[in-house]
Amino acid sequence: MKSKIFASPHEALKGICENGMLVACGGFGLCGMPESLIDALCETEVNKLTVVSNNAGIDGIGLAKLIEKGQIAKMISSYVGNNKTFEKAYLNGDIDLEFSPQGTMSERLRAGGAGIPAFYTRTGVGTLVAEGKPHEKFDGETFVQERGIRADLALIRAEIADEEGNLVFRKTARNFNPMMAASGKITIVEVEEIVPAGEIDPDHVHIPGIFVQRIVKSTIPKRIEFVTNREEG
Repeated sequence: MKSKIFASPHEALKGICENGMLVACGGFGLCGMPESLIDALCETEVNKLTVVSNNAGIDGIGLAKLIEKGQIAKMISSYVGNNKTFEKAYLNGDIDLEFSPQGTMSERLRAGGAGIPAFYTRTGVGTLVAEGKPHEKFDGETFVQERGIRADLALIRAEIADEEGNLVFRKTARNFNPMMAASGKITIVEVEEIVPAGEIDPDHVHIPGIFVQRIVKSTIPKRIEFVTNREEG
């Protein structure tokens, strides 16, 4: 069997990047963000991308670099917040934005990975989020239809991978990463540590290797978005 382990993020992306791809990218702010893979994707110069990500990282880091270079045509996100690069691009009309509530976005990714084309939810009914989407009544309540997301490429970050691609995430770095791993037609994971197959206790596996096609060791140390120190004394 061909090894899933690649020597660098650039090697891991080789041969699979195309203009107009739908890319699912893990992370909540900087937590669980596959920064090494994002930087490598930025260097490929692919464009017209649609990217699914909670908030596109922060200014100058991660997806903000692709937004600055005009490589992303549309974001499907839950939150703009502290990302001024994202905010400016949207307000200037340089990028399309589809708002998707966090729980809905997570379920859309999970549904895509499970082969479910659409589902109904009460979230967003009566708001702009629901405009133009099919509605249906169940048990006297109105629900809006949301489509599952099947990504052409999923870029995620985990703590540990074995050689078969079984993954372990550390705490809240699990955020959207597991659902995105399952939703990707091709899933690439960057990790802190790669161990031999069989070394991870099966009960500790968060995502089985069947969902992972390529593995690379992270080349960028994990960042802290907000540092808070306790005062002395």
